[in-house]
Amino acid sequence: MDEIIRFDSVGQYHTFNQQETLHPLVGVIDLSKASPRYKSNMYMGIYAVLLKEVKCGDLYYGKELYDYQEGTLIFLSPGQVVKVDNDGELYHPKGYALVFHPDLLFGTSLNQSIHNYNFFSYQTREALHISEREKQIVLDCFAKIQYELNHGIDKHSKKLIAANIELFLDYCTRFYDRQFITRDKVHQGVVANFEAILNGYFRSDNPKLHGLPSVNYCANELNLSPKYFGDLVKRETGQSAQDYIQNKIIEVAKMKVCQNDLSISELAFDLGFKYPQHFSRLFKQRVGQTPKEFRALAQAS
Repeated sequence: MDEIIRFDSVGQYHTFNQQETLHPLVGVIDLSKASPRYKSNMYMGIYAVLLKEVKCGDLYYGKELYDYQEGTLIFLSPGQVVKVDNDGELYHPKGYALVFHPDLLFGTSLNQSIHNYNFFSYQTREALHISEREKQIVLDCFAKIQYELNHGIDKHSKKLIAANIELFLDYCTRFYDRQFITRDKVHQGVVANFEAILNGYFRSDNPKLHGLPSVNYCANELNLSPKYFGDLVKRETGQSAQDYIQNKIIEVAKMKVCQNDLSISELAFDLGFKYPQHFSRLFKQRVGQTPKEFRALAQAS
């Protein structure tokens, strides 16, 4: 097993990249100043955003060219293990890295909103590919943070640095929205395949064997990270992936309630619910009637 290099602090990441630590909780690193390195597995105990320079010809996402080739942003959160594989050869990293420790966020508005930036949970292949204009905005945000680091720590530093990180992440949210639009061709069929996965799930014995289908299950079937999948479904359908699944459950439940002589409890287990009361509660929330009431009206009509 390859050795895992741990980065539990901002200082460790600076040392690894042979650069001075100006602030114990945050830093902007010019990766071109780091020494060449071999492949390694890295454990991240800190947040990191890597702006990778793309200078290696055409890059593909599936069978489609990446939207842009000026740069790629990769988002890493504490607890992730990242593998860098370069076929055993030395490579020289290019680009920049913004790293910050979770402790930096305490007492700031970013501490409350950091979990809203779903792209920290995306897979590396779901990275953000930016245009030259977007890249300049990213570098400008990094420069503002670097200015504060060079200014020296005072009572304003933490607030200003956190505010600039939040501004940067808000821009990245906009850039990802743009990427979802420019990748419409790549993403075509994802919702249709999602629907097919759910239909197949309920036609099989999976509900009895494994319970209700989950967002994680469907995302895995589509080879997407759950967060990226959820954001894509939200954009395409206007509803969350969980809501989409629950709507499908109700759609199947309505047919079973009307066409099946099983008791409501038996139907609940047949659909994958552990407890019949959970099924009845969801049905009432979505339909406005209990399963029994819905069945009675269907049989009377």
